[in-house]
Amino acid sequence: IERMKGVPKEKQPEEGIKICVETIQKLKEIPGVRGIHVMAIEWEEKVVEIAKAAGLLPRPIPNS
Repeated sequence: IERMKGVPKEKQPEEGIKICVETIQKLKEIPGVRGIHVMAIEWEEKVVEIAKAAGLLPRPIPNS
């Protein structure tokens, strides 16, 4: 929340995507995490962009 406060209103959507991607990348480093669920309420068209930026598309092959 503090991070978003310092961002101009017109750049907040872009910053929100960056925060989401960074969070996904951190979650991917946690042992045992096998997936994520992105809830982009009323902004569903951005899910593919987020997934690509986070390295989730094309779908990665899981390590056994």
